[in-house]
Amino acid sequence: MAFDNLQTLDIIEIMNRFLESIRPPESIRDQLDIGYLIEENSILIVEIRPQWNNPEIISQTPVAKTTFIKSKYHWKVFWMKSDLKWHNYTPKPFVSNLKSFTKLVQEDKHCCFFG
Repeated sequence: MAFDNLQTLDIIEIMNRFLESIRPPESIRDQLDIGYLIEENSILIVEIRPQWNNPEIISQTPVAKTTFIKSKYHWKVFWMKSDLKWHNYTPKPFVSNLKSFTKLVQEDKHCCFFG
């Protein structure tokens, strides 16, 4: 189930604030940037960069994901391992709100999201 309009506006506000604090300097954003995608009831944080062998192709590599679990009213946290599959973020598998998720990703205490 996708987010409703009000939820989507809240998500955009929180995620844009998060991006302001984590994005690389504007001068290198054509080589490396950070963004996010909203997919159904999940939010993915992605690393954006040109493909190494064809700079005209821009790739988006997911680094973190959170999924809203409506029945429990919390967010489940995932990270992308080297096997390119989503895994539960075992140090903190759930957070109570989206701001807590962005803080968790920004701190990246276990170097799971950005390495």
